This record gives sequence, C-alpha cells and structure tokens, in this order.
Amino acid sequence: MAAPRPPRFDAAAEEVARAAAAAADWPALAAAASPCVACPELAATRQHVVVGDPPVRGRARFALVGEAPGATEDDTGRPFVGRSGQLLDLLLAEAGLDRADAAVLNVVKCRPPANRTPKAPEVARCSGWLRRQLELLDPPVVVALGLSSAKWFLGPRTVLAEARGRPHDVGGRAVWATYHPSAAIRFGPNGAPRAGLLADLTSVAAGLR
Repeated sequence: MAAPRPPRFDAAAEEVARAAAAAADWPALAAAASPCVACPELAATRQHVVVGDPPVRGRARFALVGEAPGATEDDTGRPFVGRSGQLLDLLLAEAGLDRADAAVLNVVKCRPPANRTPKAPEVARCSGWLRRQLELLDPPVVVALGLSSAKWFLGPRTVLAEARGRPHDVGGRAVWATYHPSAAIRFGPNGAPRAGLLADLTSVAAGLR
C-alpha cells in the first residue's frame, strides 16, 4: 500500500507541508510546528501545540500515533500523559514494550474544543507535520491508536474491527490499527477494547523481537 495522502488539501495544508519538509531534524520541526495557526479554531482555543515525543534513546523501534491531544496534553504540551496515556503505559508494559523506545505522536497536534473528533480539513492541514515526523524518525512499525489514526494510514473507509489484528504494509512500514486507550477506559477493564489493544500491542512486541 502506498504512503497515505491526506484529504482535502488547501493552501494552509500546502504551507504546513512546505514548512515541515524544510525541517532538517526533530528540533527544527518542533520549532516550526509550535507556532502553527493553520487551523484557526484550534489555534484560538489551545494552550500548546503538542508536537510529540521522539524516542528517549536511539532510533524509534516503533511509533504510537493517536488522534489528537486531550486536556492534560494541552496543559503540558506532551502526548499521552493523561488517563489514556497512563493506561497506555500500563498496557505497553504488560505487552513487553518500552515507551522509551517509541515515538509518541498524534495525527492532529492541537486539542479540538471539548475533545471533539478532528475535522477532515484539520487532519489535512496537520498531516505535513506527521508525515515529516515519520520521515525523520523512520520507525519500522506504527501503532495507529483509534479510528482517526487508522484512517490516516489506511484510508477513509477503514473499519477498525476489520483492520485490526494484523499488520498492513503502508509505505514500507508495518501499520497496526487498534483501539485507542480512551475506548478501553470507556468500556472498562473487562471490555473488548482493552483486551484488543493489549492483544495487538503483544503482537507488535512479538514482531519486534
């Protein structure tokens, strides 16, 4: 499968793509993304652009890509540090994965008001940042957390229940589509999303050994 192309490119999306492509390394990209105002509604309501975290050590063994920052992430400027992030850390450890080996990113870098689902033009405008992050960090494996992330990689008609449980070759990377930790929280400790997320993370870990 070819690398994903974001939907509905407009002038703001093209400008982001140019700025992202010009970033020679992670610090340059973070500096370029931090003042981004391509999405006026998001720029007006956010506290921070949550650029994402590169791996703590060395090359990214895998990338975790969520939908968008939540309230805690917007407060701190860091991805997956709220309740969803705490559960994600727990399940990563259970699966035998170390977050320090991962790039932790989101499709959209600013919190949508009231945690609503990002709109298609917002996804398109922010896509240049994520595409360049993946180029710079070059993770061989991507875990797409939730439907918005899965659609970014696999296409707009993706059905999560059908896509999960196996890797998809997308631009030379193995992409695993799985549940977002927020769904695991919503359905509780005995719900299908938590079990499915843990099973998928365990499969990812097995493939990395």
